Amino acid sequence: MSTSIKVAVVGVGRFGRNHARLYHEMESVELAGVYDTNRDRAAEVAAEHGCRVYETLDDLTGDAEAASVAVPTENHRDVACRLMEAGLDVLVEKPISRSLDEAGEMIETAERRGRILQVGHLERFNPAVEAARMIARDPLFFEAHRLSPFSPRSLDVDVVLDLMIHDLDVVLSLVNSPVEEIRGVGLAVLSPKIDIANVRVGFEDGCVANFTASRVSTERVRKLRWFQPREYVSVDYDRQTAFRIGVEVTGAGPQLAPEQLQPVKEEPLLRQLGSFLRCVRNRENPEVDGKQARRALELAHQILKEIENHEQRLRASRGAPVLKPQ
Repeated sequence: MSTSIKVAVVGVGRFGRNHARLYHEMESVELAGVYDTNRDRAAEVAAEHGCRVYETLDDLTGDAEAASVAVPTENHRDVACRLMEAGLDVLVEKPISRSLDEAGEMIETAERRGRILQVGHLERFNPAVEAARMIARDPLFFEAHRLSPFSPRSLDVDVVLDLMIHDLDVVLSLVNSPVEEIRGVGLAVLSPKIDIANVRVGFEDGCVANFTASRVSTERVRKLRWFQPREYVSVDYDRQTAFRIGVEVTGAGPQLAPEQLQPVKEEPLLRQLGSFLRCVRNRENPEVDGKQARRALELAHQILKEIENHEQRLRASRGAPVLKPQ
């Protein structure tokens, strides 16, 4: 492998453009080119960063060593597996795929071909999350809120796979226990898919996590809070801030001891791409590999099933016709 890693970006919509921008700016990386089914969009991004436009994926596989895949979720499996079969390491946007079977195919291909498969669960690389993770110990209760104003982007998936899955992944990385119980409700408001959802997840060790995700909010909120023995931890993803409040026992009795954590603010995507490139260079296992991403996807699908079941129970209790799953 050359000193400068040759990287390509497949899919240069909103997310892929940022991948291309950062690869272009990073040291020891050559943005070799971009590929998109929208030729005009690909040409625009290529001109902006002085790189090549690939006519086909085959052109890309013969030129680059690694690639970011930022195509619609329904195409993740096909594109990522094709690239890995051709010998490229791959960073694929979240969610890893549409289905657990597709995720399994991607994981199997990576293992069989000896390729790096990293999945873009971006919040793992948020400096505030990394700072808070250092003090996490036996969390007992989580509260996650991820709210956004409506946007026509990402309407190919519901709000659980679009937004909530970020928090599902972070919580799963902090709780070392299987899921025991799921309760959830969701509604389609402005799109044919679920736009707002509230979920309660119980783990076998007694930990409980409440998740709220909405893409029909009047404001943008990205917050995670949790309680652990004698401590409360709060993370603001957007502001990249985190603090904790502990309890200290003194001669005067229990006293609250607040502490502002000091994460070094940096663009999470830059940290994620840097981690991916280190894995490519050193053949290390990614921070978020295919198996971890599949676990988050599995929980997301279990949540969607519970939301569907809740809707069926609700309609039955009100005497409305029971809708069969599509």
